[in-house]
Amino acid sequence: MNRVIDLEINMPESEANPRIKQINEGRPGTPFSQPLPRPEGYGFANYKHVFKSKSGDGSPDSRAKEDGGLLRLVADMDRAGISQGLLVGAENDKMGAIHQAFPGRFFLMATFDPKDGMRAVREFERLVRDDKVNGLRVSPLYNGIPANDRRYYPLYAKCVELDVPVRIYTSMNYANDRPYDLGHPRHLDDVAVDFPELRIVAGLAGWPWVNEMVALLRRHPRLYADTAAHHPRYFGQPGSGWEQFLQFGNTLLQDKIMVGLSRYLFAMPFEDIIEAYRNLPLKEKVVEKWLYGNAADFFRLN
Repeated sequence: MNRVIDLEINMPESEANPRIKQINEGRPGTPFSQPLPRPEGYGFANYKHVFKSKSGDGSPDSRAKEDGGLLRLVADMDRAGISQGLLVGAENDKMGAIHQAFPGRFFLMATFDPKDGMRAVREFERLVRDDKVNGLRVSPLYNGIPANDRRYYPLYAKCVELDVPVRIYTSMNYANDRPYDLGHPRHLDDVAVDFPELRIVAGLAGWPWVNEMVALLRRHPRLYADTAAHHPRYFGQPGSGWEQFLQFGNTLLQDKIMVGLSRYLFAMPFEDIIEAYRNLPLKEKVVEKWLYGNAADFFRLN
């Protein structure tokens, strides 16, 4: 009797998950949609151990009940004197409607999987032209692909062609299922070298690689940084690691820094966060640049 080992025997269709064929004909990758349960606190769940919530129970349902939607957000912005803001978390196909409902209030930046190639490029161009999307947002934290990966390059080239900016996640991450340095500032250097016309903002300002971030801001004329996700009190606190950022941000880089208030992280009113920036040891004219002038220049409002 012959003995045979068959290296591929299909599951009978009557026994198989009918979604498998559909998945196989879509995006490349594993055909099975049920990953194994992850260890408690692993990946993005680790953020809950590193950062403690200060309001509500932290659940999406409780936050939705408290936030009052975009109408309440715009009212809060008006009260704090915030004329525009970069709105993060909107889906690409909702951005046009947001612009229509709140004209001139939000900057909206589309996000794409760089593995989508020219499909992403064509859809990005459509969103900019038809829905007035304001630029591109690149987040290696989520897709695990550093910003200098060549798969992003067609999107960067389209940004240059359409004269819109890109915001790139630039910081250490606490999701302990992926490399901690996906957002290292060094990845921006290749992008800025290869696309000298591209306007880039380093989201989250490159912490903890602050000195490298400062050096790259000095090196590349069209590279900026925002302070999102960091409480302003730490920028002026000795030993925090922000000393060089504050020193250069008050002098040679005073035209390169924009604030990201990140109210959702601190459970504080906009007004209190703004006041904390005004209390930093910065020259008065520099504070105004951080709070408004530099972003107005970056987004071509002037």
